[in-house]
Amino acid sequence: MKLIVIGLNHKTAPVEVRERFSFGKEQLPAALEELSNLDGVSEALLLATCNRTEFYAVLDDPETALPLLKEAVHRQAGPDFDPACFYNLSGTQCVRHIFKVAASLDSLIIGEGQILNQLKGAYRTAREGGHTGVILNTLLNRAIAVGKRVRTETKIAYNSVSVSSAAVDLAIKILGELSKARILVVGAGTVSELTARHLIDKGARSIIVSNRNFDHAKELAQKFGGQAIPYRELFAQATEADIIITSTGAPHYVLTAEKLGPLLPARRGRPLVLIDIAVPRDVDPRLDEMEGVTVYNIDDLENVVDNNRQLRAGEAAAAEKLIEEEITALKERLRYYTVRPVMVRLHDKMNFFRQHLLKKAFGKMPGLTEEERRLIEQFSKRLEHKILREPMKALNAVAGTGEEEEYKMWLSRIFQLEAEGEEFGDEDRIENWD
Repeated sequence: MKLIVIGLNHKTAPVEVRERFSFGKEQLPAALEELSNLDGVSEALLLATCNRTEFYAVLDDPETALPLLKEAVHRQAGPDFDPACFYNLSGTQCVRHIFKVAASLDSLIIGEGQILNQLKGAYRTAREGGHTGVILNTLLNRAIAVGKRVRTETKIAYNSVSVSSAAVDLAIKILGELSKARILVVGAGTVSELTARHLIDKGARSIIVSNRNFDHAKELAQKFGGQAIPYRELFAQATEADIIITSTGAPHYVLTAEKLGPLLPARRGRPLVLIDIAVPRDVDPRLDEMEGVTVYNIDDLENVVDNNRQLRAGEAAAAEKLIEEEITALKERLRYYTVRPVMVRLHDKMNFFRQHLLKKAFGKMPGLTEEERRLIEQFSKRLEHKILREPMKALNAVAGTGEEEEYKMWLSRIFQLEAEGEEFGDEDRIENWD
């Protein structure tokens, strides 16, 4: 049995590749169902954000399951797929990776808090769909706890920025200041709300919000004293805007060259800046080729957040130490899962025989007092414990090593733990996660 992650992120693939592997909330359950139903996959979780798509799995049969997973990725990618965009980590490397993800050390913006909620959401979806078991439940609960611990015990999140605040900083860098700028926000979700908040905090006097659901646009605009416009007026307003920041969940371009391009002459040479922080992208990249239009996508925020990385380098090092501590603790915990089924069956069998013999003995000694019966039963438990102590110690000592399978085999044979017709415990079998 093997624990793995197959994925890509902002470090390994540009946005035009990542958007092929993006999954909306509505698509996630079906995609997860398809992947978890592959032969050899026993547990599964799918984490999809604007900067990463990762599939975590416990494989009963890695030789069968891994090629099937890679084939599924190839189908999603299309004919011009570059395998170098994906990473494939297993065992301890997989654990270290998800801990770093939860701690936001692997984020575009180190210290941002959104990833922890996204990880919780991915875990909830997988658990409610029945796709997780002992290994992933243990791993995800620990990863979430690690994320919280890093944020509590280090200053990595102190004055942290986010993708939305980085987009606003980019707008300030372009425009100089926001008080006189005409700003159009497209989308009314969480990221758009964060963007609007940062715009107002950084000096914007008002914003215009447009969304397919006009009620959502009105609700967001009212929060910040802005104006909501119907979606059908989006392109008309675009001719007046200085900057458009867009973050929708649309699976296609929202601002296209065909619709926006013909309207550009009405701007009479005034520059238009489009900041696209959506994945899949909202803005047609061909617009960047048109005179007077500058397009920035989420990958262009890299330069904006360089200072963030330098400021948090020391805190990241402290977080790395915490993560290594947590990896050691988790490995120790999971290590004993692999020998526990044999221990349970051995204990249950000995307990079964002990109680059977006690019942026969008490039947031959009907005159025993309650105190005498209690002392005999207590003696039998201590004797059972003494007999089991050395085999249990020996099995614990080889847990997670190359000798483990041999020890389990011999104990099972000596004590006939797999004898047909005997049921001394129904503990699920848990193999080595590494």
